[in-house]
Amino acid sequence: MWTEKKLDEMLTTPSPALVEDMKKIKGDVVILGAGGKMGPTLALLAKRAAESAGVSKRIIAVSRFSDPAAVRLLAEGGVETISCDLMAPGALAALPDAENVIFMAGRKFGTGADACRTWALNAWLPSITAERYRGAAVVAFSSGNIYPLVDLSTGGSRECDPVGPIGEYPMSVLARERVFEYAASEYGTRVLLFRLSYAIDLRYGVLFDIASKVLHGQPVSLSATCFNCVWQGYANEAAIRSLTLADAPAQYLNVTGPEILSVRATALAFGEIFGREVTFTGEEAPSAYISNSQKACALLGYPSVTAGQLIRWQAEYLLSGGRTLDKPTHFEERKGSY
Repeated sequence: MWTEKKLDEMLTTPSPALVEDMKKIKGDVVILGAGGKMGPTLALLAKRAAESAGVSKRIIAVSRFSDPAAVRLLAEGGVETISCDLMAPGALAALPDAENVIFMAGRKFGTGADACRTWALNAWLPSITAERYRGAAVVAFSSGNIYPLVDLSTGGSRECDPVGPIGEYPMSVLARERVFEYAASEYGTRVLLFRLSYAIDLRYGVLFDIASKVLHGQPVSLSATCFNCVWQGYANEAAIRSLTLADAPAQYLNVTGPEILSVRATALAFGEIFGREVTFTGEEAPSAYISNSQKACALLGYPSVTAGQLIRWQAEYLLSGGRTLDKPTHFEERKGSY
C-alpha cells in the first residue's frame, strides 16, 4: 500500500548517476521557489545526493513555505530553509551567495484575473535574479507550453523548433527564458532553460486529474487529445544534473517522458483498473501540446519509470487514500487561459 512517506522516500533517493554528477557540481546550491509542488522533494534529493557523494555542499531552499508538510520534510532531511517573499525589496540581496541556482519561482493559475502579477513573477523576478546571481550556473524552470500546438504526427516539439506561446501565462514564461538568455549573452551566466511537461508526483498531476475523474464517475475531457508526462523523481534529478549542462549561450532542454499518451486510452486504462465505466466530453483534435525529449534522454538517460508504471502507481495511490495537493493541472486547456 502507498503512504506519503513511501512516496517521498522514492522521490528523494538519488540514483548513481546523480551522485556522480553531484561530485562535478562545485559550490553551494540555492533553490528559489522551493516551496511549490516539486521544490521540497527536489531540495531533499539534492541534499541526499551530496551526502551520498561525500561532498560538503549547502543546499538552501528559499520560499514563502505555505505548506507545513513541506517545511517538515526539509527540516527532517537537514535542508537549510529561508522563508521570504522573493518579490519583497531587498529579499534577493539578503540571500546567501551561491555558485548554483535552480530557479523554480513562478505563477500560472490566476493569470486570467491578475495577469500583471503573473508577468511580474515570471519576467521581472527572473530579471533581478539574473542580476543577483550573474556569476552562477542557473537552471531555470520553463514549460512545454511555450511551444505551439503541433500535429500529433510530428512526435512533439524539439528544442530547435520555433516557439509560439498561446495566452499570457506561456508568453510570460517565454519572457522568463528571454531574460535568462540575455544574462547568458550579456554577463556570461551559464544557463539551462528547463522546459518541463507534466511531472507526476501521485499527489497531483495530469494522471491524477484523469484518474480522479474516472474514479468518481466524472466525464474526462478529450480536448487535450494527447500529452507527455514524466516521473517527478526523474524530473528532479534532471534539474539538478542540468547544472552540469548550463552554459553561455543559454542551453535548452525538453524534460518529459518519451511516450505520447492518449487521453482516451489513459482514461480507459484507469477505468479498467477501477472497474468503472468511463465517460468523455469534447472532441479529440489532430494537434496537442507535446514535446520531444530525445535530447534529454541522450544526455541524462531514459526515465526509469514508464508511463504504464505511472498509471498503475497513480491508481494504487488513489485507492490507498493518500494525501493529495488539490492542485489541478488544467491539462485540457488549449487557449492558454489560466
